[in-house]
Formats: sequence, C-alpha cells, structure tokens
Amino acid sequence: MSASELLALALDAASWALLVTGGLMLVIGAIGLLRFPDFYTRLHAGGVIDTLGADLMLLGMALQAGFSLVTVKLLLIGLFLFFTSPTSTHATANAAYFAGLRPVTADDGDKDGGPKPGEPA
Repeated sequence: MSASELLALALDAASWALLVTGGLMLVIGAIGLLRFPDFYTRLHAGGVIDTLGADLMLLGMALQAGFSLVTVKLLLIGLFLFFTSPTSTHATANAAYFAGLRPVTADDGDKDGGPKPGEPA
C-alpha cells in the first residue's frame, strides 16, 4: 500500500467517524427533546446538540468531498450554523420568557413529574 492510498484510507475513516458521531449526536438531541420536562431544557438539548451534530456531519462531508469548492461551501455553512444556532436558541428562550413562560424549578416538583424533595419515589 502506498502512502497516498494510506492517506486516502485515513481521510475516509475520519470522515465516516465524523458522520456517524454527528448522526449519533442528532439522535441524542432528539431523545433529549422527548425526555426533558420543560421548554427551556428541551430548547437547550436541541440547541447545543444539534449545533454539534450538524457541524460534525458537515465536517465529515467536507472530508468526503476532498479539497475543492464544495469543501469551502460546506465549511462556510458550518461556520454559519455555529454562530446562528446559539443566537436563535437564545432569542427563542428570551421571547418565551418575556411571553410569560417560566422554567420548571425544584419547587415545582409535581409539574415535572418527579417527587418533591424528601418524598419517597
């Protein structure tokens, strides 16, 4: 096996590892959206994990595309998502808070489905 074949194999393995890891992050984020008790924790799960998952998948696709104009476009999309996803998550949370939606706190034990502190499970 020549050096160029080994480099191509390493790039292919790294790109698939990034694609699979990004896909797993997106699945974990989807599970978090279903499992968390209130709007704010769900928004946090969706905002953080989806940003990471999408950026990992875009980086994996950039490695698959080779070094071309497609790679530059994918990296620019990733950079755009890196900055706009947290900003939109913050704006959504801020709008919900000012609209009157309050987060579930430890004092609201019956609202999130869990027992209050000191109560048996």
